[in-house]
Formats: sequence, C-alpha cells, structure tokens
Amino acid sequence: MKGTVARIYLPPDANCLLSVAEHCFRSRNYVNLIVIDKQPQLQWLDMNAAVKHCTAGASVWPWASNDQGSEPDVVLAAAGDTPTLEVVAAAWLLRKHAPDLKIRVVNVADLMCLYPPLLHPHSLEEAQFIDIFTAVRPIIFAFHGYQRAIHAIVHGRTRAERFHVRGFMEEGTTTTPFDMVVRNEMSRFHLCMEALRRSAYPQAGPPDGVVSGHAGQAPDLHPRAFRGHAGSP
Repeated sequence: MKGTVARIYLPPDANCLLSVAEHCFRSRNYVNLIVIDKQPQLQWLDMNAAVKHCTAGASVWPWASNDQGSEPDVVLAAAGDTPTLEVVAAAWLLRKHAPDLKIRVVNVADLMCLYPPLLHPHSLEEAQFIDIFTAVRPIIFAFHGYQRAIHAIVHGRTRAERFHVRGFMEEGTTTTPFDMVVRNEMSRFHLCMEALRRSAYPQAGPPDGVVSGHAGQAPDLHPRAFRGHAGSP
C-alpha cells in the first residue's frame, strides 16, 4: 500500500500498545496494522516513556545499552514484542560476557519510520536516522516478519547494507515463542554471535572460543531441554 494510506506498528509492550491504539482509533482514512502478542509480556516502559517512544517511532533504550551516548561498536535493534525480548536479553549477555563491547539497543515501534523520507510521511529525517542507528556501525536487527521486508524498507538509507536482519525463515509451527526464535535463528544467542562477528570484537576469539563458544552452544542444547520439559527456558 502507498505511504499515504498504510501504517504498521509493532509496540514492544502493553503501554506502547495503549499509546499506539489510541493514535489509531483517532485516525481517519488510514489502514492501521498493529502487531503484538496476546499473551502476557514484560513491561519495558512506563506510560510517559511509551508515549514518547511511540510518537518518535524509534528510539535508543539507554537502560539496555552500555555505549553511554558515545559511538557504539554495534547496534542491536528490534521491531516486535518477542524480538524485543531477545534483543534485550542478547544485550544483557554481551554486557556480561563481552563487557568491553559497546552496545546500543534501539527499538522500533513504527515500522514506517525506517523508510527514506521521500517514501512515507512517518519517515525519520536522515539526521535523526543516523543519530539513532549511527552512520557506519553494524546493525543487528531482530524482526517479527520476513528479513527481506526490512532490507526493502531501509533501501536508500545511509549504508543500508549495515542492516543484518534476523526474522522468520518459515521454520516451526504451533510451539513456544522461544522455540520459534531458536528455529528461525533469531534467539538471543544467535543475535550475540552475529553482534560479535559483525563488530569484529577481538576478545570473542574463534567460533569455539569462550565468548563465541558459549553463545554458539546454547541453541544446540535447546531441543533437548524443550523435549524434556515441553516448554521454553
């Protein structure tokens, strides 16, 4: 659909859903799509922060980052509630096991803000886009849908090839959210490995090293745990 009509929102928590829903219910002559899980989720933002975040469309989450406002080594970004959980968990794991790696966590609530400015009225200006995603750093993007959708949306942005997207790969069926993200290689462990690889973090070592090996072995343990306990960790 054209940018004059279509809107797609992926609120990361209940407060963001309230903010987005209020906006959509007040709108006219638009096709608004809201994507969120119907199951209980973690609450990331208070109401004021949620309104500010959803109004902006995308923002840096400093409390989940450790770049302290400086240039990060890698950006971890998410669009969608389950991808957000995995990105926040991946950032925590990297802060713990690779403390010298500077990480910036970004959340996208309004998917249309990623489009170049000429293509959608909700688009971030290029200067805002660079302030959030930097101009040169690698971006590991966890997405609720197909990876190619993000690549198509950011085409024309500054160094769009920096976006390394993890999303739905047609793997899995009716199962748990964590089992789905493991099967589609979008788990917190897959995101950690991708962040280490793309940032060329020197302490990560070879694939079987301490940091990379820890992240790499975890998804392999999941099928046995899942079959043994019939649930996600």
